[in-house]
Amino acid sequence: MNDSTELEYVGFWPRVWATVIDTILIMLVTAPLARIVYGSGYFSYDYGAIVRGPGDFLITFVLPAVAVIVFWSAKHATPGKMAIGAKIVDEKTGGAPSLRQHVIRYLGYFVSIFPACLGLVWVAFDSKKQGWHDKLAGTVVVRRKNRGTEPVRFDR
Repeated sequence: MNDSTELEYVGFWPRVWATVIDTILIMLVTAPLARIVYGSGYFSYDYGAIVRGPGDFLITFVLPAVAVIVFWSAKHATPGKMAIGAKIVDEKTGGAPSLRQHVIRYLGYFVSIFPACLGLVWVAFDSKKQGWHDKLAGTVVVRRKNRGTEPVRFDR
């Protein structure tokens, strides 16, 4: 997937659908685990508890982070991105991002969501379709080019 003339940047709506797929898959794993550890009362709304204990922190924060970063490192995409034919690549070379870039990209999601998700919506308006997390990590999301779209250009 390195021939940039055959690639296009992936825009906002396809990335939203990829995120929906990934969220469903993560919930299919984390919800049963949380129920096993904390019982059926885990899903009742408790105003004061963001995290209900160390198991909850591991299940809802650490496990998804590790799973996503492992997928990014091994496949350059999560299952949702794979479903839409997208990959995460280094912005400058078009090659595989480093582990450091993956970690920065993941942590960048938190920066992107704080101001009313503006950093995620940024994808819709950016020329390279980068969210703030992509900009922080130096990555872009690409897929095989459709007719009539502008090709990707890397700075090699």
